[in-house]
Amino acid sequence: MTLRVIFFGTPDFATVSLAALLNGPDDVVGLICQADRPAGRGQKLRMPATKELDLAHGVPVHQPTRIRNREFEELLRGWDPDVIVVVAYGRILPTNVLELPHHGCINVHASLLPKYRGAAPVQWAIARGETETGVTIMRMSEEMDAGGILLQRSTAIGELETAGELSQRLAQLGAAALMDTMPRLRAGHFESMAQDHAAVTLAPLIRKTDGEIDWTRPAVEIARLCRAFHPWPSAYSHVGGKLLKIHRARALATPATDAPGSILDVGDTVDIATGEGTLAVNELQVEGRKRLPARDFARGGTLRVGIRLDNSTG
Repeated sequence: MTLRVIFFGTPDFATVSLAALLNGPDDVVGLICQADRPAGRGQKLRMPATKELDLAHGVPVHQPTRIRNREFEELLRGWDPDVIVVVAYGRILPTNVLELPHHGCINVHASLLPKYRGAAPVQWAIARGETETGVTIMRMSEEMDAGGILLQRSTAIGELETAGELSQRLAQLGAAALMDTMPRLRAGHFESMAQDHAAVTLAPLIRKTDGEIDWTRPAVEIARLCRAFHPWPSAYSHVGGKLLKIHRARALATPATDAPGSILDVGDTVDIATGEGTLAVNELQVEGRKRLPARDFARGGTLRVGIRLDNSTG
């Protein structure tokens, strides 16, 4: 039998799983996503990526401002779902929604649960030095990311891979894992494995201030930060009162005797002293300018040997 699926999801990451469902044997009967938001320099309203895809397939779309009311529950009931699939929706679903589908709700989560429960598992896995991550298909429960595991797929994290790059790979891996799960649901196999709650780690929502570089930290940690917070919010510092984003960098074991944040060399890379080792920056961007390779950036004279970066805007 085919399943009637309601899909909850908003960003690009979710579109890969949505596209797989739309092209699969099951019937996507509705999409729930967040509101259109202003984007770009003109701040024109832009629809979520999932909405654009769904409309192209003629699937009904609803973008509720509130999901904890009777009207929303009745809308979902009218679509008569067998299962709800959630991928990066951005809101916690209330109990009445979790209990509404005949076969419950399942979620595609971008980590190997119970590690990295929360809104930003990809970023924190990189920032904390993980060498492996993956995706989990889980049954949803009232506690965030705490439901039983239906299926997991793992993958190595590339030594220089950014959060943006890894997210794209995990979106593909998650969609494939979801499509491996759906036949089991169609066949009535809903057994799941409980998570080890003693092994839980958290991945809280990223704030812009999380990208601020503390130059007293080791270079290896700062290099991970640059990868983890690319493309947003970027790892950053300040020079001459202006924001300086560091897009690509690697840690060198070369000991730095200068004060943390001091420019040691400007050439093919911009080398910066840290609390332990040296950070070799390959690409960077000063406020109001475009992103440049280190050598091209150096021609502008903004960074010179001896200048010290800081985290003040004054």
